[in-house]
Parts: sequence; structure tokens; C-alpha cells
Amino acid sequence: MNTKLLFTMAVAATAFVVPVAGYAADEYNVSSGITTSGVPLGVHGFDTVALSTGGSVIHGEATHTIVDDGVAYYFATAEAASLFANDPEKYAPQYGGFCAYAVALGKKFDGDPRFADIVAGKLYLFVNASIFAEYKKDKENILKEADKMWAGIRSTAVEELR
Repeated sequence: MNTKLLFTMAVAATAFVVPVAGYAADEYNVSSGITTSGVPLGVHGFDTVALSTGGSVIHGEATHTIVDDGVAYYFATAEAASLFANDPEKYAPQYGGFCAYAVALGKKFDGDPRFADIVAGKLYLFVNASIFAEYKKDKENILKEADKMWAGIRSTAVEELR
């Protein structure tokens, strides 16, 4: 067998052993395709530690990848990656990275790191500037409703929530 065919077979076989918990039933908002770590990319490749600790919207690097629950997260520095690895729940976005406002309405829309808020040490993402502005008018109630709704829609496919 030639090398190209062996490589193709190895890649195909990997598809069956890669953990799928992270992207089964759209529990996480991930980019299509997979990363070099073999799983989809979360938060559009932005550094969630930078977002959570200083509100900085910084792209992470593939060289600083941490995989958590079947999702790859990129970080700008090895230190940020280490912080995440030691406490992913502290730095991962709530609701799988979906827009918190949409979750409160029983939907799963893209969460954009440019529109993020930290409440009680937790990272929340929003789909755009106008939704983020609406959220700011009633943060507490929107997050309460999102918490209630998430339990019911977490394992529901995006297509089923239209």
C-alpha cells in the first residue's frame, strides 16, 4: 500500500474514535470542521481566559490548545491555556458558547466574543451589538430565564429549535 492511501485510511479511522460528546446534539457552539486536535473549535478561536479576566478579545493560537468535553479552545499564551486546563468551568462560556439572550428565548444563536459579559465570574456571549444592548437593560432576569431554558434545550439540535 502506498503512503497516501495509508494516511487516508488512518484519518478516516480517527473519525470513529474521536470523542463526540462535545458536538453531539449541538451542546456547544463550534465552528464547522475540526482542528488539528481532531475536534471542532469553540468560541471562534478566541481566548476565553482573556475574555473572562480582562474583557480582552484576543485570538488564541493553535499551539496553545486545550480540549475540553470534545471542544478545542485556543489561547494566546501557555499561561492562559494552563489556567483554563486547571479550571475549565471558570473560563468556558456559559450555554456552550451560544448567545445567552437567545437561550433565554429557547433558541441557540451564535455567541460572538466581541459582545461578552462577565457576571458572577461567568462568561456570557451574545450574537450582536443590538442584542447585547437589550440584554444590558435587564441582565438579571435574562440570565435567570436562560438558566431555566438551557436545561431543556441543552441537548436539543439547533434545527429543532427553529
